[in-house]
This record gives sequence, C-alpha cells and structure tokens, in this order.
Amino acid sequence: MKNIRKLCLGISGLSLVFLLVGLLGDNSSIWQPAAVAFSVSAAIGIGAIPALANYQYTAWIITAVVAGMIYPAAFLKWGDFDLRNKWLILLVVQLVMFGMGIQMSLKDFSGLASTGKGVVIGLLCHFSIMPLMGLLLTRVFHFETEIAAGIILIGSCSSGLASNVMVYIARANLVLSVTVTAMATLIAPFMTPMLMKLLAGTLIEVKFLNMMMEIIKIVIVPIGAALIHDYLKTASAKGWKTIRVISALAVIWLVALGFGLWNSLAGLLSEEAMHSVEIFSFFAGAVLVGLLYHLATLKFAKLDHMMPYISMFGIVYFTTVTTAAGRENLLQVGFILFIASVIHNAAGYFFGYYLSRWFGLDKPSSRTVAFEVGLQNGGMASGLAGSMGKLGTVGLAAAVFSPWMNISGSILANYWRKLALKEEAVQEQQKNTFEGSSSQPKTIES
Repeated sequence: MKNIRKLCLGISGLSLVFLLVGLLGDNSSIWQPAAVAFSVSAAIGIGAIPALANYQYTAWIITAVVAGMIYPAAFLKWGDFDLRNKWLILLVVQLVMFGMGIQMSLKDFSGLASTGKGVVIGLLCHFSIMPLMGLLLTRVFHFETEIAAGIILIGSCSSGLASNVMVYIARANLVLSVTVTAMATLIAPFMTPMLMKLLAGTLIEVKFLNMMMEIIKIVIVPIGAALIHDYLKTASAKGWKTIRVISALAVIWLVALGFGLWNSLAGLLSEEAMHSVEIFSFFAGAVLVGLLYHLATLKFAKLDHMMPYISMFGIVYFTTVTTAAGRENLLQVGFILFIASVIHNAAGYFFGYYLSRWFGLDKPSSRTVAFEVGLQNGGMASGLAGSMGKLGTVGLAAAVFSPWMNISGSILANYWRKLALKEEAVQEQQKNTFEGSSSQPKTIES
C-alpha cells in the first residue's frame, strides 16, 4: 500500500504540471481532467507522508468539491436516475450516521454524572454561539435567502464525531467531549428545528414537526441501530432473548405495512399520527439493522474497523452531489461563503473556549468545549437540505464548512497538543520538586 501511495504522489506531481500548463494556455480540455487527477492522486499519495497522513479525509472532501465543480453533470444523474433523490440522500446520510454511531457506546451517556457542569456549559455554548453567529453572518454578507438559511442550519446542528477525534489529538477532556456529543445528538431533534424556526423562519419555510421527524430519521434512528449492536456485545442471555422478540415483532410490523397496513392506517389516522407511525417503523427497522449488523460482526471481525471508511465514502458522495447541484451558486458566492465559513468556525473555537474559561472550566475542558462548539455535523445539515429538496442552495454551507472545519480542527488540535504536553511536563516537574523537598529530613534547632 505504501508503494501505491508513493506512486500516486508521483502521478500527482505530473498532474500538477499538466494542470499548470492547461491553466496558462487556457485549455480546459487539459486542466480540467488534470485537476481531478491531481486531487485524487494527492488524496491517496499524502498517506505516504507522515506529517500529512491525518489530512487524507480532508483531501478526499476537497477532491469531491473539485470533481463536482468541474464535471457537475456526471454527479447529478446517471441515466434516468437522479443522484439527488431524497431517499438516496437519506440512506447515504443514515449510513454515515450509523458509522458515527459505531464509534459511540452506551457508556458515553454515563459521563453526565462526572462532567455535569461541563456538559451544561458545552450544550449552552453549542446551541447559542453557532446559530447566532450564523444569523449575524447572513446579515453581514447578504446571501441569497436559501444559502443564508443553510448557514444558520449548519450552525444549528449538533456536533459530530470529528470533535471527539480533535479532542483526543489535543489531549483535552475526552470524557466531556464524548458526553457533550451524545447529549447534543439526543436533543438536536428539538433544538435544531426550534432554532431554524426562530432564526431562519423568514428565509425559508420551516415546518417544525417535519424537520424534527427528519432529524430523528437522519440521526437518532441510525445511531440507535449502532447502539443496539453495542448493547449486544455484552448482553446477557435474557437481553439477547428480548432483542430477538422485539426483532420478530419488528419483522411482522414491517411486513404488514408492505401488505397494506400503511394505506389502511393512512385512511384512519391524521397526518400527525402518521408521522408517529413512520418514526415507529424506522425504529423497528433500526432494531433489525442493529441485530443483523452485530451478527455480521461475529463472522467478519474487521467490519467495525471498515465502517469509518464507509462513512467517509458517504460524506464524499453527498459533498460531490451537493457541489454539483450548487455549482452555479458556488461560482457566484463561493469565495464569500468560504470566508463566512472560516469566520463561523473560528468564532465557535474562540467563544467556546473563552466563555468556558469565564464559567470556571479548566483549560483541557475549555479546549474540549471549543471543539464541541466549532465543529458541526455536516452530514446532518446535508441530509436536512436534501429532505427539503434544496441540496444545491441550503446544503451549500455544509459542503463548504465541512472540509474547512477538518483542516482548522486538525491545526488547532495539534497546536493545543503541544501546549498540553508542555503543561503536563511543568506539572510533573513541580510534583517532583514538591516530593523532593518534602522527603528531605528536617533539622532540629538547638
């Protein structure tokens, strides 16, 4: 694999030469394929460079943007099949969220008892700083209404697992990070629609109940399926029996829906009640998926390790489709939208850290809150934009914000890691000095 990466580095260098020649000669037939070849080969090749290996995921996101901008038609339709189909987007985002859930555990929710103050501060900062900053940016830059709504949307989403990774690299408070992510995910179905209704209700039509149901389908259901898998890892015989019984009932329910029960219920119940039936059905499917996935891991032990890569593929997919769908808008406002994303992201880090310090949290916990505030769940934002049928407008902010936050997060995490190592060294030195002085024999004055 290392030799393949080195080969790709060589190809990227050659592609860069063709890219520059094509740009200088204003020959699109040369520079366009060269740009895609360069981005793909560089995304693979930088894995051979230890200092850049951590940026491979970001490189693939950038590749998705490049491909979507240069060849938009290739990522909008395949024959008669629309790649922006809302059900396809829903399935892909659910796959991404399931991969995120695989990295979570039921134990993550137990950290609330030991990190209660930090969790409250983290959630308050997360669901205030980023939505309000998003609103401010829309007023400053005067974006088109649907693009502006997308900026508020990315600010109103929960934090994603990227924050946990950055906190781990930065040697900050990982228990607090995981707990805040878990709790933000749980309350997102209520908080995100409420914030969108309050802050973006004049920009686009926001149906609170519909958005809440979409978030449950996009985020809570797939993560619930992943947690079923986590539960079964240590479940007792009684626990296994309970899951099997629930799974059998879920199969009966889903089969009945397919054979006419859905239509019968639709004729009897209100639209709001049918929303509840739909969500119940999704959770029934989640139990089955969790059970079947767990059984699959018993035969294929490396499946859990493969899921992050499958999730990454899903993110690359909807980033490419979003970019292709919003290409014309990006050509008009792409640079300004990027600047807005940089400011939005930086404000999350800055206010998340200093407000936490002001509230009395220690430095590691404040750094954790900064990441929890500054890093958003781009997959959730894209999924909601897709469910609205506005991937090319409302979804643009997520497509621009996501790659940048991974770059900035990596840089900040490595910087704080260096500071943390210095602080730990100073504390160790002070501890040794104190222990050395206290162990010296006392002299008795005559």
